Amino acid sequence: MRGVYDRPRYSELLQEYEAPSPVGIAEALARNYHWTIVPSGQIVLNQLGLSTQVPAAWTFVSDGPYKSYQMGGITLRFKHSTNKNISGMSLKSAMVIRALKELGQDEVQEDVIAKLRSQLTHDEKQRLYCESQRATAWMRPVIKKICEE
Repeated sequence: MRGVYDRPRYSELLQEYEAPSPVGIAEALARNYHWTIVPSGQIVLNQLGLSTQVPAAWTFVSDGPYKSYQMGGITLRFKHSTNKNISGMSLKSAMVIRALKELGQDEVQEDVIAKLRSQLTHDEKQRLYCESQRATAWMRPVIKKICEE
């Protein structure tokens, strides 16, 4: 893509250069346009270990405009979100909140809470609890459970 460059990494296992990752390209675009981005949809669920599905279209929420980019067989989509939903939060906190939104109130069970709790360090839990003050009302008790030691 014009303006996006990658220094390919060599894989000793495959004995060839690796293709750039869609997440890396999205981060490069966000840096270039000064956007804050957070993975959304199946990406965030996959990265947090809540799903094994790999998305066909890589979707991110951002404080930038709605935009789509096509590269090879991969589509990168950026959806605009209000600043309060993503700005001023650590990436991990924003990802947990996006995952909860993606799952929905009815799908967040004890196994999801336990899995998220095990993936966060003590500092990340404290940060999540503080940064989630503006989260949707139904998420507050769930986040409180996640942050319990």
